[in-house]
Amino acid sequence: MFFRIGSDIGIDLGTSTVLVYLKGKGVILKEPSVVAINRNNNEILAVGEEARMMIGRTPGNIVAIRPLRDGVISDYDITEKMLKHFIRKACGKRRFSTPRVVVCVPCEATGVEKRAVKDAAVNAGAKKPCLIEEPLAAAIGAGLDITKASGNMVIDIGGGTTDIAVISLGGIVVRKSIKIAGDKFDEAIIKYIRKKHKLMIGERTAEDIKINIGSAFKREEEESFSIRGRDLITGLPKDLIVTSIEMRAALEDAVNAIADCAHSVLEKTPPELAADIADKGIIMTGGGSLLNGLDKLIEDVTKVPVCVADEAVSCVALGTGKVLDFIDKVDFPGDDITMLD
Repeated sequence: MFFRIGSDIGIDLGTSTVLVYLKGKGVILKEPSVVAINRNNNEILAVGEEARMMIGRTPGNIVAIRPLRDGVISDYDITEKMLKHFIRKACGKRRFSTPRVVVCVPCEATGVEKRAVKDAAVNAGAKKPCLIEEPLAAAIGAGLDITKASGNMVIDIGGGTTDIAVISLGGIVVRKSIKIAGDKFDEAIIKYIRKKHKLMIGERTAEDIKINIGSAFKREEEESFSIRGRDLITGLPKDLIVTSIEMRAALEDAVNAIADCAHSVLEKTPPELAADIADKGIIMTGGGSLLNGLDKLIEDVTKVPVCVADEAVSCVALGTGKVLDFIDKVDFPGDDITMLD
């Protein structure tokens, strides 16, 4: 497979969303990490948003799947085909050379998991893909100067994992990754409504609830949201109004786990860097950081100012793009960015 000359790309390979950065153009693609396949012949029917629309609405022989779970590849073959589709879509039809690619991985990804991402990218058409840890890319994308001897703390909350890191001199000093993020928020909402209201809802409805009235901290004005699901007692469709107070109760365990993880990272941070972080505050990135009140909860637990980055959803992809600009000029220290042979 060949692509247009100079079409170097950065990929935020997320559990729920894939973002592609094309050098010189910025983030040009943002689509769900979903693939619809025909089980009878393993044919790919749709990828991205078109496939997401099929979730829960397909006949028995067609299944819409997410090939990444908890930040890592769970279905290698489907991930490779999905990557190939997105790279082709980003680079266009005119093909002359293979692109160089920077791909993000969770900060505690194992060697096997990194190798799987690298192999999938190579087989999808990439040339010597570089792997960069998500919080490092997020910090770069958020506009932080990570090259100085000063502490910066980033909390990147994606779909499958929350990556928390303290960064100084271009490297990660303290890191921690937990498999609690946007997907777990959705699961918690589904379980809560099923248990309390005996109503079954799907992933898309749970995500709508999370976006509209999801809450991690007490709101100034509580809100409500109307949903429809299947009554577990009668088996018939049923309408229900849920409140932000209920969603705060549903999400309590998940958001507290993230806040406790941030607290744990701060406890392990060297004193001088902790002082820097106390002055600068903590930066939150990723789609999960947009949950209402989550920044206030973490601030309440850590006693450190917390703010959500501009363009939080795109920060990791933007960071990979900035890395592309000087990938030939700078040697990154340690494991912060790795090129696997």
